[in-house]
Amino acid sequence: MTKRDLIDEVNKRFPHLSRRDSEVIINSIFDSMIGAMADGERIEIRGFGSFVVKHRRAREGRNPKSGAVVSVSAKRVPFFKVGKELRLRVDEKDSVDEKRA
Repeated sequence: MTKRDLIDEVNKRFPHLSRRDSEVIINSIFDSMIGAMADGERIEIRGFGSFVVKHRRAREGRNPKSGAVVSVSAKRVPFFKVGKELRLRVDEKDSVDEKRA
């Protein structure tokens, strides 16, 4: 599913909204999430999961092509942890598909 698909889904569920309004809603949600994570905040969506920023320390890595040692600086990376309800629903769907086969 892409951002465009999300916009189409909002537009389908709320036909009184214009496509432009649906796009503004989706963009606002993503902008808010990006801003919160950039500030180091945790985002929790019950039943779906949580987004956190993890800190990776500086380390020495290797260039896979040449094998040369490369210094990798410390950084912050976004991380998603799936919620229990989503994990169970995805697993349930997988189990149904396996039973059909």
